[in-house]
Order: sequence, then structure tokens, then C-alpha cells
Amino acid sequence: MGEDTDTRKINHSFLRDHSYVTEADIISTVEFNHTGELLATGDKGGRVVIFQREPESKNAPHSQGEYDVYSTFQSHEPEFDYLKSLEIEEKINKIKWLPQQNAAHSLLSTNDKTIKLWKITERDKRPEGYNLKDEEGKLKDLSTVTSLQVPVLKPMDLMVEVSPRRIFANGHTYHINSISVNSDCETYMSADDLRINLWHLAITDRSFNIVDIKPANMEDLTEVITASEFHPHHCNLFVYSSSKGSLRLCDMRAAALCDKHSKLFEEPEDPSNRSFFSEIISSVSDVKFSHSGRYMLTRDYLTVKVWDLNMEARPIETYQVHDYLRSKLCSLYESDCIFDKFECAWNGSDSVIMTGAYNNFFRMFDRNTKRDVTLEASRESSKPRAVLKPRRVCVGGKRRRDDISVDSLDFTKKILHTAWHPAENIIAIAATNNLYIFQDKVNSDMH
Repeated sequence: MGEDTDTRKINHSFLRDHSYVTEADIISTVEFNHTGELLATGDKGGRVVIFQREPESKNAPHSQGEYDVYSTFQSHEPEFDYLKSLEIEEKINKIKWLPQQNAAHSLLSTNDKTIKLWKITERDKRPEGYNLKDEEGKLKDLSTVTSLQVPVLKPMDLMVEVSPRRIFANGHTYHINSISVNSDCETYMSADDLRINLWHLAITDRSFNIVDIKPANMEDLTEVITASEFHPHHCNLFVYSSSKGSLRLCDMRAAALCDKHSKLFEEPEDPSNRSFFSEIISSVSDVKFSHSGRYMLTRDYLTVKVWDLNMEARPIETYQVHDYLRSKLCSLYESDCIFDKFECAWNGSDSVIMTGAYNNFFRMFDRNTKRDVTLEASRESSKPRAVLKPRRVCVGGKRRRDDISVDSLDFTKKILHTAWHPAENIIAIAATNNLYIFQDKVNSDMH
């Protein structure tokens, strides 16, 4: 998402005006802030683009404000670790907004190794009439200053200034896969493949290691950490997921090092479904607490699951995202698609869940009605202000007119990153280098 971003005001989709895709433009993370007024995206080129929702129009008071580009800045640059002879990519792995404390906004962004805290401020006034400087900012000859004057603030065009406030480096040996801000608004955690660190937002030169699953001998390594998140209300609780499909809930009150979990959430494997790919497809790629804090949502390769914090034995709900791919796992393994990491999201009331799939499809599941829908985010299907038509994948037998065959799916077009507005039915979908913003016109739950 570069400086040349097309800022056409489109009510439900935002499109790049490029017919080609460069690696640096591929969106790697999407995140709404706590009010939903701002939306941040990070890309593989190390850039962060912030969109702001415009206020409702006076002429059409019921029309929703559209998202427009607010600020673009380079968050990370490519680096080289000379000790290990390793290139460190500039790709933004995660962005997390901090709760707003004053007029300024703050966010954390991270690549594989370094986390940065950014401050976003607005300036629409400038001081004029200094005693010791002229209008161009040059120092005056003191002998010409004969009287004192009080500088005044004059209006100016709005400027959005983004400045780095803290840089949290050297905390991780392995690649950072997730960051999460604590509900105490003072600390946050960062997780890599084998360790989770706890940081204070004001202290950059030290962090506390709270989980370490690295074995004494790396040949004994059986699983890695794939994602982690703080509980939304209890600052002592956090969860982390593993490549073996398990979730571990930890309580920081129990011990300084949380290697011994408080609860282990794991579903027993069905022996009839056992295959060579079982362990790969059971790896959890994302975990999200519900807004209420009662449930956890997890995504593995083929399913999304809802877990109740009070029941460890099995998930209370399991939804099939694309079960028609079960027969294609061999070719997906050969193309490395089986290792794709899809994210998942809750709506504001925790009643609907969303996750991505292939062919620019994304899925929604209504937990109350048990209805589900497949929608497509693409230039062809997502014309401005158009209503999205449900899509259906046909495995065999009779095909309806608009059905798509499972053999026709494009596995290069994948929706890995999604976000849901915290209060309204507005969703952000990242499809390669395009960001789509859809909204429900009827102010009812998205079905």
C-alpha cells in the first residue's frame, strides 16, 4: 500500500488501481482501533496505511461514513543480522492499537524481530509572531528586537504526524508471530515460535520471559507457539495456541514463568480421520478471545472452533470452512498451501464469526441461527455499493448456474487477514494487495 494509493471514496470497497501485484504491496495484517474510526493495514514492504472513517454527511445523515486514507508511513526497513548472517524482512506481521488516552492515537507494529510504538497526532494550527525568529524561522538580529510580542496560533491545513516513540528490540531469537496489548494498558506481550515475552510500554531495554517451551535439545522439539492473546478483561490471563492444535490458558498470578498452564484445551482426535496430514491441518493459526471474555475462537486449516473457557475437553461449536479440500490435501501439501495461516474474527456482539478461504472467498457463521454463507471479495463481484451474492462450491453431481467447481478454485487468491469493526457490521478484508471494506446496509447481523 504505497504513497500512490488510490483514494477513491467507495462505500463498501477500497481498491488499488494496479493490475499487477508486487511482493511489497501484499497486505500482511489488518486491524481496527477500539472505536472503529481508524483502520490500519501493514504490508510486506514494511509500510503502515491508516484509514479514517469520515463523519456522516449532513445531506444524508443516515449514510455511513466512508473510510479514506489518513496517513501512510514506513514502519520497518529491511535489516541484516551480521552475527547470524540472516536477512530480517521488513514485512509487518501484526499491528495492535493502544486504547486512546488523549487526542493522539498510538499503535504497535512488529516485523519478525523488532516491535515499534508509534504516535499519530494531528496539527491544524501553527504559531506565528516569535520574538527571536522571523517568518522563515531564521534568528533575528537581537539589536533589532525593541519590543516583546505574544506568539499567536494561526489555522493551517491539517497535518497528520507519525512519530516513533519506542523501539523494543533484541527480545526474540525466533520470528515474532503475535503481539497483544494487556487490559491494564501498561503492558503487552510478544510471542515467537518458542517463547512469549512480557513488556512494559515505557521500558524498551528489558522484557520478562513468561513462557519458554524450547527443549534443552532442539531435536526433541515437537511443537511451536503459533499465536497468543491477553484476556480482554483479566490482565493476569492469557492464552497461546500450538502447532499441535492445543490451547493453553495461563495465569500470571500462579508463577513468574507460565510454563505450567492453568487449563489445557484440546480436542481428542478421531481415529477414523487419522492421516499423514492430521497434525499439519490441526495446527492452530489464530486464536481470539470473544469481547465478553467467555469464549475463544480458533482457526485451523479446515475449521473454526468456539471454546468455552469453562470446558476444556472439546469445543462447544465447530464450523467447517472448506471441508471440500479434505480430498485435495496431497496437492495442497505439495504446493505449500497447507501451511497457510488464516485468521478469524468475532463481530461486536460475539454472535457471528468470520474467516477467510481460497479463491478470494470468506466465510461467515451465525452462531444463533447456525446459518453460514460464502462471500467473495474481488473486483468483479465487489462493485461499489453492490450487494454481495452468496457463492457455493460444488464438489460433484448437479451444479447450479453460479456454482464454482472445487477444481476451478484459485489457490493463489487467499484471504488470510480479516477484521471486524468493534461495534458495527463493517468488515475489512485483505485480498493480496487489495483492501475491501464491506458494510451491512440493513444494520442487522451479517448473515
